[in-house]
Amino acid sequence: MAEVKKSVESDNVEDILTKIENKSLKIESLIKQYKFIEAIKTALEGYPPRDERCKSANWIGVHKALMAIKDVEGMLRSLDPQYYDILMKYIYRGLSTGNRTTCDQCLKIHEKLTEKAGFGCILRSLADTVNTV
Repeated sequence: MAEVKKSVESDNVEDILTKIENKSLKIESLIKQYKFIEAIKTALEGYPPRDERCKSANWIGVHKALMAIKDVEGMLRSLDPQYYDILMKYIYRGLSTGNRTTCDQCLKIHEKLTEKAGFGCILRSLADTVNTV
């Protein structure tokens, strides 16, 4: 019985990875069209996956969208507040990479996001240990 459950979960993971790959292609397309805000919205859509491979694959698309943002304040103005907490989680994920370019961009976004969403956004993103990115 456990073997059947494991194969069903791996099938679901493969389906999720396929969806994430399609979402990443859409994000790349939006970036090439200079639709950076739509790209970040697309990247943040859906709940964070639970499987580590899926999280890594999803991070690649989110990272591309984050790095394409030039007008952080404009992006935050057009972003629905429901995305603030998940965006903050991805900001911390970006900071954890140690990559200078990624960290610089994440710090810029972190500053503006904290101004816009307040300190509660930071606390919620750090306190939520179930829905990690």
